[in-house]
Formats: sequence, C-alpha cells, structure tokens
Amino acid sequence: MSDGNPQESGGGLRGALARLTAAGIELSRTRVELATLEFAEERERTTERLVLVVAAALGFAFALLAASAFVVVWFWDTHRLVALGAITVAYALVGVIAAVRLRNRQRSAPKPFAATLAELERDRDWLRERLGK
Repeated sequence: MSDGNPQESGGGLRGALARLTAAGIELSRTRVELATLEFAEERERTTERLVLVVAAALGFAFALLAASAFVVVWFWDTHRLVALGAITVAYALVGVIAAVRLRNRQRSAPKPFAATLAELERDRDWLRERLGK
C-alpha cells in the first residue's frame, strides 16, 4: 500500500506533466496525420483538374480551329475579312468569360487545409480553457 506520497502512484506534478506531454504528442500526431491526408487529397484533386483542363483545352482548340477554317473558307469569296473579324471577336469573348469565371471560382474556393486549421483552433481554445488564459 502507498504511504500517501502522490509521486509514487503516478500522480503529482511529474505524473501530470508526463500525461500532458503524452497527450500533446498524440494530439500533434493526429493533427499531422489529418494535414497529410488533406494534402494528399488536394494534390489528387489538383492533378485530376489539370488533366481535365488540358484535355478540354486541346479538344476545344482543335474544334475551334476547324470551325474557324470552315467559316473563313465559306465566306472566302465574299466577306473573308468580316468572317475573320467575327471569329476573332467571338474568341475574345470566350476568353474574357473564362477569365471572369476563373477569378470568381478562385475567390469562392474553399481554403486549403480548412479542417486541419479548424482542429488546431479547437485544440488551442481547449488548452486556453484548461490553462485558464
């Protein structure tokens, strides 16, 4: 049986510090795992988006080239300059619309690592609560 010394039974300041350190290490490990998982997911989404953007851009570029050639050839004898001008204006409009939509999506995109940052803020608040600050 213990003689009442709190340090022998794992209590006291030393025991509390050991438990607090172990809990902090485990908490940090969990947060690093979450950040790693989110990073891998974001990398996969970015890679997939990039591949799809390149494929779509190539497909549309060839389609536009063929359509442009068709329009110019169609109007070659009568209004070739008007046809070229109209095609140029149409491409410029498509470019402006795409740039505006891209800017809007970038502004409304979720913040990367939002879950990790939220967990870290909750951890900080919990620690402040426990430490009385």
